[in-house]
Amino acid sequence: MKKIVALSLCLIMVLGLLAVLILVPVLWVMMASVKETVEHYGSPWALPTHIHWQNFVSAWTKANMGGYMLHSVTVTGLALAILLVVALPASYCLARFHFVGRRFLNTCFMAGLFVNVNYIVVPIYLMLSDGDKWLKTMLGSTFLLNNHIVVAVVYAATALPFTIYLLSSYFSTLPHDFEEAAYIDGAGYGRTMVQIMLPMAKPSIVTVILFNFLSFWNEYIIIKTLVTDRDEWTLPAGLLNLMQAQQSAAEYGSMYAGLVLVMVPVLVLYICVQKNLTKGMTVGGLKG
Repeated sequence: MKKIVALSLCLIMVLGLLAVLILVPVLWVMMASVKETVEHYGSPWALPTHIHWQNFVSAWTKANMGGYMLHSVTVTGLALAILLVVALPASYCLARFHFVGRRFLNTCFMAGLFVNVNYIVVPIYLMLSDGDKWLKTMLGSTFLLNNHIVVAVVYAATALPFTIYLLSSYFSTLPHDFEEAAYIDGAGYGRTMVQIMLPMAKPSIVTVILFNFLSFWNEYIIIKTLVTDRDEWTLPAGLLNLMQAQQSAAEYGSMYAGLVLVMVPVLVLYICVQKNLTKGMTVGGLKG
């Protein structure tokens, strides 16, 4: 009994230390975002003398963080929509039906888990660049580069292996009785999937939405490679531009305000879905 109590205390201490290591930098950035510029030259741990909201106004307007956020919302929302439209039916079919080539498709998607998108971004760029050259010759205009829709498609494609793995694992844990009852009542495969199975898989769907939202929202390399127009960048790429500009101008408050603007949507989304996150990961990992 004493060993269990001691082990529990050690575990609580380790978890508490990890929580402090995560929370302190976040709180420090939020505190720095409301300081005036002169206050940043004093103690970095000193509390602000008053709340300086002008930092957020400057970051939003002068540094175009509002435009960058709009681009991030557009690209992330479109990528999530494309991903779910493709991944949900694919995962359901791979998990619930037996057909020729099913094992081969599963193997291909599992192999995709080991492909880091950062290693293939240059071939993707070269492929799209060649496509734009062909379109320029044939139609007189380009489409593939500097296009948020294409970036969203690339995001969705690179996230498919993980999403299909998690969703198909969750679908495999659901009993077949519900589907059989729906078939007896005259429901087709599509209606059964949409009205019966997808609501039951809500925890896993919420999980993949959160993880992919984090991935798309914070993505930097693909957007910098496929979009060369600075005015069309998303928040992570625009934040680098803001940091370089504010360092030369010594306006650190606006720089930290930009960091907060990037973090806030992620924190809000996590707070909204945290109840379903653990359940989706736990049940979805029972079967592979």
